[in-house]
Amino acid sequence: MSADGLEQARQKMAAGGVHERAIDVFAHYYEQVESGATGMIAESDVEPLVDPPKLENLQPDPDQVREALDATAVIKLNGGLGTSMGMDRAKSLLPVRPGRTFLDIIVEQVRSLRSAYDVRLPLVVMNSFRTRADTLAALSPYTDLAVDGLPLDFLQNREPKLRADDLTPVEWPAAPDLEWCPPGHGDLYTALEVSGLLRQLLDRGYRYASVSNSDNLGASPDPRMVGWFAASGAPYAAEVCRRTPADRKGGHLVVRRGDGRLILRETAQTPSDDMEAASDIDRHRFFHTNNLWFDLQVLADTLDRTGGVLGLPLIRNEKTVDPTDASSPKVIQIETAMGAAVEVFDGAVAVEVPRSRFLPVKTTNDLLLLRSDVYETDERGIVSLQTDAAPLIDLDPAYYKLIAGFDARFPAGPPSLVRARSLTVRGDWTFGRDVAVDGVARLQDEGAPAAVADGATLTA
Repeated sequence: MSADGLEQARQKMAAGGVHERAIDVFAHYYEQVESGATGMIAESDVEPLVDPPKLENLQPDPDQVREALDATAVIKLNGGLGTSMGMDRAKSLLPVRPGRTFLDIIVEQVRSLRSAYDVRLPLVVMNSFRTRADTLAALSPYTDLAVDGLPLDFLQNREPKLRADDLTPVEWPAAPDLEWCPPGHGDLYTALEVSGLLRQLLDRGYRYASVSNSDNLGASPDPRMVGWFAASGAPYAAEVCRRTPADRKGGHLVVRRGDGRLILRETAQTPSDDMEAASDIDRHRFFHTNNLWFDLQVLADTLDRTGGVLGLPLIRNEKTVDPTDASSPKVIQIETAMGAAVEVFDGAVAVEVPRSRFLPVKTTNDLLLLRSDVYETDERGIVSLQTDAAPLIDLDPAYYKLIAGFDARFPAGPPSLVRARSLTVRGDWTFGRDVAVDGVARLQDEGAPAAVADGATLTA
């Protein structure tokens, strides 16, 4: 049954234009799923990560910084559509500051470092089939962006969703696109190789990669981090932040007891009985920001040695083929996390970075903050917090979850939040011009659409 399923999946991927090497990687994980592997990481098998070095204490030699920057490529993961916010194109195309999208600010960050250090510093985005056309169109006005004949993007791979009952590729004629899924961002390494970009970078003298999500504007290539990483000789470095109560879920770094290696444990890899311990932010103090650095030559050598299979831990993700239809067939999506490569490379390290390097936008709550005066963006594209701590935003998902409804309710832009501690909105409220929040504010559900008047100050 499952052997036939693997062959069907291979044929479907080949017909869909997936590279043979990527198909082999999929087959590696298929066999793990077939054998009953869950990818779970028990609390009894790990120890907490303790006291990694801090970015603020790194002091690399200035000459090393410039040399390392000139040998670094900036890679942004850009395959997400922002579907949770009702989008059908790359989330990075959302405006986040007046007249500037995520992509525009990322370009500013790269251009600024090129100018300040007189380096090449290519920017390349990893797109999905759904984000590629719009993203390249948005980047086309930046005629000076491409360097050394390198492409501006490469494509992540795709794989079939598998029926949970027999591990055959699911069929969904009503929406054939839903038969496919990305292999998780752990596909970064395979996609770099099969696209030819890894070899192109090495051939042009690039040695290091700075990787982060395109919706995290805090992850600009930090010169201190670049210089330190190059001088350290480490093959891989993960940026981690201290966990807060808001970070109880999500990937965190731990130390495997069996061999002392750093490993990434995602929520989906945590047994239910261990969830309480994994969520203990005093025990497990550091989460992975999904900002990482690696040595391109070490990656190429490792892929050559392993036949393209890095051996990242399996993430077995159970869903329905149509995420919006709970009655549609149950499927298994085979995934890996790019941060899990921390356990693959001998000598991989973690570095504690400030929260300012982790500003992801996952919801419209996050988007309102980033658009507001709580943050400023300078001429280098560096986003900085203007208060001691960002206020807590909790918008009614019935009206604000989707970007169209969110934008319609802030027609004059976001309120001033620089003096706010929290803003909670329940019900359907449209905000006027020059609204400000002072301290703690809550809008109650009026049972009908309501408005916040121009110039109003909301407070307790």
